[in-house]
Amino acid sequence: MTDRIGDTPPTWRAQTNLVRGGTRRSEFNETCEALYMTSGYVYGSAEEAEAAFKGDLSRFVYSRYANPTVAMFEERMCLLEGAEDARAVGSGMAAVFAALLCQLRAGDRVVAARALFGSCHFIIAELLPRWGIETVFVDGGDLDQWRDALARPTQAVFFESPANPTTEVIDMAAICALAHEAGARVVVDNVFATPLLQRPMDHGADVVVYSATKHIDGQGRALGGIVLADKAFIDDHLQAFLRHTGPSLSPFNAWLLLKGLETMDLRVARHCENALAVARFLESRPEVRRVLYPGLASHPQHNLALSQMTAGGSVLALEIAGGKAGAFRALNRLRLIDISNNLGDAKSLITHPATTTHQRLPEEDRARLGIGPGLLRLSVGLEDVADIREDLAQALDTAA
Repeated sequence: MTDRIGDTPPTWRAQTNLVRGGTRRSEFNETCEALYMTSGYVYGSAEEAEAAFKGDLSRFVYSRYANPTVAMFEERMCLLEGAEDARAVGSGMAAVFAALLCQLRAGDRVVAARALFGSCHFIIAELLPRWGIETVFVDGGDLDQWRDALARPTQAVFFESPANPTTEVIDMAAICALAHEAGARVVVDNVFATPLLQRPMDHGADVVVYSATKHIDGQGRALGGIVLADKAFIDDHLQAFLRHTGPSLSPFNAWLLLKGLETMDLRVARHCENALAVARFLESRPEVRRVLYPGLASHPQHNLALSQMTAGGSVLALEIAGGKAGAFRALNRLRLIDISNNLGDAKSLITHPATTTHQRLPEEDRARLGIGPGLLRLSVGLEDVADIREDLAQALDTAA
């Protein structure tokens, strides 16, 4: 396989890279990126195989290590994120797990924001301590708590911004500065913002992870994840970890994700436009106690969000009066919006975090994070925004 026109021109802008970045054409000069559904590769000689396994020869060896279609996805994401290197994996949680475990060992210390997706919280709170890694949680918006926690040497810092599901926004530049003083590498889950709205490395982050299942695919088709960092982190920590533990991304899923990237700019812009309109509508409803959306002036970290993000994103949280019963009544009256725990999809999706994505958190932890029994997380899709509002209105009317 040969490069289409050599290296991607550095003058290409984000929208062009989303469509063409990293594309390599075979001898057939196909228009669409080639799908290499192969597990292995053939060597011309025993000497060539030996050189490949010794690392003296740069070539594809086995699709658990690398694959041409997956490599195109990794390169396109690097161009979009502004990262030196990347490795794609089978899911977003595989990306989070690998980004942390590849660099940690017994006796190390991790400081994380308390507001996390349920599975991320499980890794930090349950898995890491089993392997002798100390973990400390702080309230993400409290700089004093970060300063206290990072007054001791620390190996890794982890947070989401905006956080799932309450859209809490973290001051990335401030936290990265504190983390680096403590000797920590900063890992940021940027799935809510996408690299189109926010690039954490521009604010000091060292490693960025995504669930590509969300906005990158954006159409509910494929699982995938990716870890982006500098080349030293990939070479010294991540590459061997992935090679020997095997959370590889399917070439077919990588191909779907490449197709998703081609339209992501258009989709995310509409997501943000619709989400802001829906958030403003929900603020006017008496059945809704509060709306949490970074694009609203009422959001606790609205100004910080505007300083880090170019728009508010596709996800908001709303608290329904009447607790769990009121929330369930509203959910069960919806006709257009689907009850689903996914997000970043072309279809509007809604879930009740306390009984789904964050069910395993102790009740006191959910209360501290603001994940009450009436809280719903809404991922606003690409339908006509008037239809979304009307569906929410009739659900709130009848539920009340």
